[in-house]
Amino acid sequence: MKKMQEMILAEGKVLPGGILKVGSFLNQKIDTAFLAEMAEEIARLYGGCGVNKILTVESSGIAIAAAVGIVMKVPVVFAKKHRSSNVDGETYGADVHSFTHGTDYRMVVSRDYIGPEDRVLLVDDFLANGQALNGLIKIVEQAGAELVGCAIAIEKCFQGGGDALREKGIRVESLGMIESMTDDSITFRV
Repeated sequence: MKKMQEMILAEGKVLPGGILKVGSFLNQKIDTAFLAEMAEEIARLYGGCGVNKILTVESSGIAIAAAVGIVMKVPVVFAKKHRSSNVDGETYGADVHSFTHGTDYRMVVSRDYIGPEDRVLLVDDFLANGQALNGLIKIVEQAGAELVGCAIAIEKCFQGGGDALREKGIRVESLGMIESMTDDSITFRV
């Protein structure tokens, strides 16, 4: 998606440690017109695949997942990063390490919200080493649901998560694919 590359170059900022800050349009301040364009593109890519549920992880993946859910007219479920008092009953779960935050957490989803009848599209804002998506895939497997694929706003290809998932035969579609980045340059995969 050419517009994603333009937005990253215009508004993105590379921070120490391989972090790309895009809070000005994607995950803190959200450019809603651009969000709608991203959702339309993801819906186009996965239209006709029989998706009946979208799964993401809190919190920065929720906006793009909800936008895609609106366009595709399917419910959105998000994994909570910690079991809380409003998650009751049986859950599916997976342990995950966050590259961005440098912490470990257990993501959980109530068994009431996903099951064997579901064809699930995973949607998230970033794909780096693939830990969050691998956790979501475990939850889909625990539910006996079918994974349709993964839709990502920005993939940091140099961290290998997307390629590892593709090698397993999982469909991964990323709207912006960063091949490399330094403090003063970003190179996109063509």
